Amino acid sequence: MPHLFLLLLLFLSQTLTTHSLNQQGLFLLQAKNQLLPSSSLPLQDWNPRDATPCNWAHVTCHPNTSQVTSLSLSSLSLSGPFPPSLCRLPSLSSLSLDNNLLISPLPSTLSLCTSLTHLNLSQNLFTGPLPSLLSSLPSLLHLDLSFNNFSSSIPPSFSLFPNLRSLDLSANLLNGTIPSFLTNLTTLTSLHLSYNPFLPSPIPPHFANMTNLQDLSLSGCSLIGPIPPSLGKLSNLRNLELTYNNLHGPIPDSFISGLTSIVFLELYGNSLSGPLPRGDIWNNLTHLEGFDASGNNLTGTIPSELTRLKKLGSLNLFDNNLHGSLPESIVEAESLYELKLFNNSLNGTLPSQLGSNSPLQTLDLSYNNFSGDIPAGLCSQGALEDIMLISNSFSGRIPDGLGDCRSLMRVRVRNNNLSGTVPDALWGLPHLYLLELDENSLSGSISTSISGATNMSSLSLSFNMFSGSVPDEIGDLGNLVQFVASHNSLSGQIPTSVVKLSQLGKLVISDNELWGEIPLGIGALEKLNDLDLSNNKLNGNIPGELGTLPVLNYLDLSGNLLSGRIPTELENLKLNMLNLSNNQLSGDIPKEFDNENYKNSFLGNPGLCGSLISELCQNSGENKKSKIKYDWVFRLIFVIAGIVFVVGVTWFWLKFRSIKKMKKRVMPNMLKWRSFHKLGFSECEIVKLLNEDNVIGSGASGKVYKVVLSNGEAVAVKKLWGPKNKNNAASEKDGFFEAEVETLGKIRHKNIVRLWCCCNSGDSKLLVYEYMPNGSLADLLHSSKRSLLDWPIRYRIAIDAAEGLSYLHHYCVPPIVHRDVKSHNILLDEEFGAKVADFGVAKTVRRVSQGAESMSAVAGSYGYIAPEYAYTLRVNEKSDIYSFGVVILELVSGRAPLDPAYGEKDLVKWVSSTLEQSGEDQVIDPTMDVKYKGEIIKVLSIGLLCTNPLPINRPSMRKVVKMLHEVSEIPRTKSGKLSPYYQEEASDNENQHGNMV
Repeated sequence: MPHLFLLLLLFLSQTLTTHSLNQQGLFLLQAKNQLLPSSSLPLQDWNPRDATPCNWAHVTCHPNTSQVTSLSLSSLSLSGPFPPSLCRLPSLSSLSLDNNLLISPLPSTLSLCTSLTHLNLSQNLFTGPLPSLLSSLPSLLHLDLSFNNFSSSIPPSFSLFPNLRSLDLSANLLNGTIPSFLTNLTTLTSLHLSYNPFLPSPIPPHFANMTNLQDLSLSGCSLIGPIPPSLGKLSNLRNLELTYNNLHGPIPDSFISGLTSIVFLELYGNSLSGPLPRGDIWNNLTHLEGFDASGNNLTGTIPSELTRLKKLGSLNLFDNNLHGSLPESIVEAESLYELKLFNNSLNGTLPSQLGSNSPLQTLDLSYNNFSGDIPAGLCSQGALEDIMLISNSFSGRIPDGLGDCRSLMRVRVRNNNLSGTVPDALWGLPHLYLLELDENSLSGSISTSISGATNMSSLSLSFNMFSGSVPDEIGDLGNLVQFVASHNSLSGQIPTSVVKLSQLGKLVISDNELWGEIPLGIGALEKLNDLDLSNNKLNGNIPGELGTLPVLNYLDLSGNLLSGRIPTELENLKLNMLNLSNNQLSGDIPKEFDNENYKNSFLGNPGLCGSLISELCQNSGENKKSKIKYDWVFRLIFVIAGIVFVVGVTWFWLKFRSIKKMKKRVMPNMLKWRSFHKLGFSECEIVKLLNEDNVIGSGASGKVYKVVLSNGEAVAVKKLWGPKNKNNAASEKDGFFEAEVETLGKIRHKNIVRLWCCCNSGDSKLLVYEYMPNGSLADLLHSSKRSLLDWPIRYRIAIDAAEGLSYLHHYCVPPIVHRDVKSHNILLDEEFGAKVADFGVAKTVRRVSQGAESMSAVAGSYGYIAPEYAYTLRVNEKSDIYSFGVVILELVSGRAPLDPAYGEKDLVKWVSSTLEQSGEDQVIDPTMDVKYKGEIIKVLSIGLLCTNPLPINRPSMRKVVKMLHEVSEIPRTKSGKLSPYYQEEASDNENQHGNMV
């Protein structure tokens, strides 16, 4: 009996030990279980056998009471709704759930978290209105709800927070106007409302009453009118952001003079005009570290009082109409690390001591009229990373000091009057990845020290006077993506080491004095897209291995001494441009190239034979006899073929008559037609013409036929595949058919393909559309027919497609989301007008104000699918806008959305990385006329806006239409340079209905 008692005590002690977790730990486990299973991994160490949760990851407890005081669950990929059990932790004062995938509206139980002082729910997927009860939290000091999908207006209760210090509501879907009742929050030191679709309205002048404000961000809030001078009363303000609005007028003197504590002042991307204020008002800004008034219409000169501020670190005045010189007082700005003044009309010489007294990192003075020498001390502090002086009139030598600047990453001095040799050490700087010296008068040779520039991605030396050979050390640049050195005096052979450049995409060494053969092994350059060796003295044969390069589409070997036959391997290439003219080639032109598309590619080669060459090979008499010998064989073949043709036609006619009689008996009983427009043809006539000879396409849902009716009209007929079984395939086909009919049957718009009629009877499902003779955009853009699409046509296609999608999103009730926007589904008529097609997976979104609608599976095509759609299965108009942005990038670059050449990237990521590393010239389709470069870059900017990874930052389709229309109206800059600060100027208020039929 005593032994039994001891065993009972041991069992009870083990049971108590196993279940000894305190109540707060149980609440946390309950919260963990309320989240979806994907959250189990980052919280796997939350052990229910522990006594308290105080040693768990992401949990902080009070050292004396062991009460949970802080919970930091940021960036853990948590999903599901907000766990209400967290508000049962009585001492919880700090809660961070930012950068996760939490969904649904916030629960009212959040008001029970009465001890909270810090609440951060930013960068999630919360929807619905802002919770009014949050203002009842008595201790709340910091509230961050930014980067979500909260909608509706800011509730009046948000004026009742008793002690709130910071409020961040930026990057949501808040509408209405910015409420003036927020000025009741007199305790606020930080207020962020940026990037919400508020109604256009002025800056509330009552904001001047929030005298404790230190940080005010109102960027992208649809603000209009002038800057109220009363904001100058915010004497404690340290950071003010008013970018990407439609403010206008001059910057008020009293506004600047009152901001005595300001550290960062950002006004770029508005319509501010007039000169910058001058005089002693700048002297009051003793704390100013950053001033940005770029992208406005400012005139006059740069105030010297501004540039001499001791703490001024960043000065951005680019994209304005400023003139005059850079004040000498800039050398007194001891903290200056960033100076961006590009796209103005500034002139004169630069202060000789620029950079000598400050830790200058970035200097961009491109597209001005500066002249004289480049200051020698720009890198005196050893911090300079970027120097961009494109399109000025700088002269003299490149300073030797830049060769000692090991921090340099980008040097862009294209289109100046620089002369002399390049400092030897500059060629081999270890962090330098972009060296652009084009269009100067530089001389000397490419130094062998270039082997040290192992990070070099882009080397551009065209239109200079460089001489000597291309050093063999060029092969050591394993990251080199482009090497352009045309129009110089380079000599010698092309070094064989170039075949080691595995990342090389562009090799242009045209118009030099190179000789010798094209290096063997060039077929190893699998990423080579552009090869131009024209106008040199190269000899030998064209290597057949060029035909193995998978992405080569631009090949120019003209103006050399190349001989022998044209390798038939070149027929494997998908070339947009081929030029082998003015060489010493002989033999037959390969059949793939013996057509009109390449009529100028072989001129100046007397030994070539082909139908395009007027001077055919003068063959020997033996060859002529051989030709006569075989003439009779061809004649005999034609006679036999004629007999076979006549017999075949007769048999076909007899068979056709019998089928026709059978269909006349059967068709009226089996087919059920439904028309959506007044038809000028008989539906029954269509069925008779559905034969394999008329097939023009085949896809996942069925075959497409071109049918020319008896009245001469052509229509396109989609015949859906028959079901493979009675369940899945049948239901998918029915779903496609019903969606297409439901959507297109009631839409009338000039940029949406017309559905004339349909037939649905059992297994026979036909959709009859207007015929688009130029096929799809993808068919032309990604084939040898790309040359048909010059820039004006591509620009018009972009506008047409955008207007079609805008109609679906904004003028259909309920709105329609296409869900499969891609270049294959944009069809072109005889004049290359574009129409959106294929609505088989389209959905109506009935409650867009409440967020995105959930779908059961991902629809769309890889390369076009928006990031958030792929992992949340929630769809709204922003998903279409992302896909349309990919189409714009296709139009600009000429590239497909997916390509092995991108590696693990898609087109969006490839464009972004290429812009950053190599500039816009490497993104734009090289077949485009350079005179349109300004417009192309503007459209590229719109494409980048549409493909923003955050849905909130993508413009509406209505805005996209307006921005596209404004592209040809916006005055081009001197170069059309792509600016990352391109702003959305469109207004959601405009009543823009498109052109409806």
